[in-house]
Amino acid sequence: MNGADAPVAPEDRGAGKLRGAGARSPLFWKCALVAVALMWGFSFFVMKDTLDSLPTFLLLAIRFTTAALIMLVLFAKRVAVHLNARYLVIGLGMGVLMWGAYGLQTLGLGGTTAGKNAFLTGTYCVLVPFISYFMSGEKLTRYNVGAAFMCLAGIGLVALDSLSIGMGDALTLAGAVFFALQMAVVSKYGGDMDINVLTFWMFLAVGLLSAVASLMTEAMPPASVWTPQLVGSMAFLAVFCTCVALLVQNMGLAHVPSSIGSLLLSLESPSGVFFSVIFANEVLSGRLLAGFALIFFSIVLSETHFSFLRRRSS
Repeated sequence: MNGADAPVAPEDRGAGKLRGAGARSPLFWKCALVAVALMWGFSFFVMKDTLDSLPTFLLLAIRFTTAALIMLVLFAKRVAVHLNARYLVIGLGMGVLMWGAYGLQTLGLGGTTAGKNAFLTGTYCVLVPFISYFMSGEKLTRYNVGAAFMCLAGIGLVALDSLSIGMGDALTLAGAVFFALQMAVVSKYGGDMDINVLTFWMFLAVGLLSAVASLMTEAMPPASVWTPQLVGSMAFLAVFCTCVALLVQNMGLAHVPSSIGSLLLSLESPSGVFFSVIFANEVLSGRLLAGFALIFFSIVLSETHFSFLRRRSS
């Protein structure tokens, strides 16, 4: 194996160093994280329908194994160069956390509504700033914390249709903790390591763990479930919502503070409701509008600290 200090290409270094593909600015990565959140908001509908045909861990095994194969084809040379204990431990560790997050979220989705699943998953935006503070000393300000709680309140107005908590809700909330831990780990290590290689090992770990869990606990569905529509849904989930979206997420979290990155990623929850309004004829009520407004102001608070108001009053 190559040494632990095998050099990382300058274009793959994170925040505070050269940034990917032409030294793109943090604003580029923030916009990319918003795009990922929108994609995941749309994927809630695809996931809910797909779970009617495939068991949870088989779905995850197909998603992440496919994504790992794509990453290996694209980045085989980088994987070989950085084949050492440090990359294996951190990359596979990220995979274990991601497997716990997606497994719990997907199991939870089977026992709750898509809206509540989205809301409870979005609670990671509150957890990440605290975890990153204790894990890597990332600065924790009252603006970060205030913005996170404001965003969570907005997500609640948008996504929650009741305050009851069932088993599906509890599983989803536990998944949010794993999501927060995974984001904090990426933010801590992604800036100094090749994030493409770490993402490959993460995908591989999730795929293999899901395959083992599926073989041990799930019955294989009949061949008749593999309709063209299901194959298309799985291709969308594997290529766009897993390989592309999670790679962009990891790259983004390596270039912006995790407190801001997690806040932007939490937009997946209101975007899921937004797509419900467009495609499922959900009524755009005053409660939804108030929730969207809170989320918007939480992002403004995180980015500007409302400094323009202080300047105007002085």
